[in-house]
Amino acid sequence: MTSPALPDPDARWLAALDRTASQRVLRERVEAAWSLCREVHDTLPRPAVWLDLRGKAAGQAHFGRGGLRFNPVLYDENRHPFLVEVVPHEMAHWLVHHLADGHRARPHGREWRTVMRELFGIAPRTTHAFDTARSSPAPHRYRCACREHAFSARRHAQARRGRAYRCRHCAQTLVYQGSVGV
Repeated sequence: MTSPALPDPDARWLAALDRTASQRVLRERVEAAWSLCREVHDTLPRPAVWLDLRGKAAGQAHFGRGGLRFNPVLYDENRHPFLVEVVPHEMAHWLVHHLADGHRARPHGREWRTVMRELFGIAPRTTHAFDTARSSPAPHRYRCACREHAFSARRHAQARRGRAYRCRHCAQTLVYQGSVGV
């Protein structure tokens, strides 16, 4: 594997930036990754960039919307690894999708792994190890005989509409206890 193709940003400098400046750096990183990809595919369209992704995912190549979505909470908490790993990860999806027959490639298949290794010079990892507690809150508390369970707003709404959930350990039906911080 070659050395990383994109420059390694200074972690202390990144941490000192305010939110607006750090998001500008993210957009510049996407632009640099796109420029690198254009060396392989000179007609690759420039992706739009949104910081509107919620939940546990750090990023998403959204072909229908024509761009890349990023999780602003995970970015704020993990700026350096986000720029080094997540931006190339999503840009590799963008590139592979736009290659001939790329829409048929498996999301983390051979083509994507090759782009990660050969073009970006980084190990092809399919998942991140970021703490998602703040980006994917589950404030609705349910209880069984053995423990407390945290539900997201979506799962809580399903439970309120009558869907029953059981604990995988004690098999007891979960009972709503209230919400924390909502």
